[in-house]
Amino acid sequence: MTPYHSFYRTSARIAVLFVLLLFIASCASVPVTGRNQLNLIPSQQLLSMSNESYQQTISQYQVVHGAREARLVTEVGRNVADAVERYFRQQGNVEAVSGYAWEFTLVRDDQVNAFAVPGGKVVVFSGMMPVAKNAAGLATVVSHEIAHVIARHGNERLSQQLLTQVGTQALDAALQKQPTRTRQLFMAAFGLGTQVGVLLPYSRLQESEADKLGLVFMAMAGYNPQAAVDFWQRMASSRDGQAPPEFLSTHPSHGSRIQDIRAYMPKAMRYYQR
Repeated sequence: MTPYHSFYRTSARIAVLFVLLLFIASCASVPVTGRNQLNLIPSQQLLSMSNESYQQTISQYQVVHGAREARLVTEVGRNVADAVERYFRQQGNVEAVSGYAWEFTLVRDDQVNAFAVPGGKVVVFSGMMPVAKNAAGLATVVSHEIAHVIARHGNERLSQQLLTQVGTQALDAALQKQPTRTRQLFMAAFGLGTQVGVLLPYSRLQESEADKLGLVFMAMAGYNPQAAVDFWQRMASSRDGQAPPEFLSTHPSHGSRIQDIRAYMPKAMRYYQR
């Protein structure tokens, strides 16, 4: 074996060991479900990027103040967030809800959409309100977004993308210096900013997890989780056949989603108190 090949093999082993150590050190578990996930981004660094990007994004829309629908978004959001925090504190898992400054905003836009970013900022587009229809329907939307935040899906998704784009050796430098590519990945990961033009989708696993956690969270807040079935049926109707086939999308089809929600409903109903 030549010195070159020996050096190459040694370097390869060190790289593999580094990756394994990185995965072990960054392994976390999702509250409630216990699923292991990869979170490479330090919380404070993620919050810093989140706040900056959120402010940049929200400035592109007209924020609705004082209207009945805006008050409803705030009311439902606070009810769900308070119930979630109360639940985790009762479970002795304060860490699961630490560091969040929940904020719920309605913006004027025809998109049937909503999003949330790390730290607890949740935005609902006015185009979602006719589909949500009522407080329980809105609770389905908000609880789903809160579930993404609590489950740290954003960190997981951004970690996967950064690992793919910059590799393990450049990861630390990319995070510390926040070059343009890293900021673009963050904006894309959370669907922020019109200049990105692409949304890094949640995986089917993350979407399903957010659906299930969302059912539990809305039930904790006193909203009947069975309303989620009606909401997703309305969502399916609102798409007018525009949604891609399930095998072409990382999001589950509306039919599969509704089926899974119905299957999980008995567990969610245990948390529902009228």
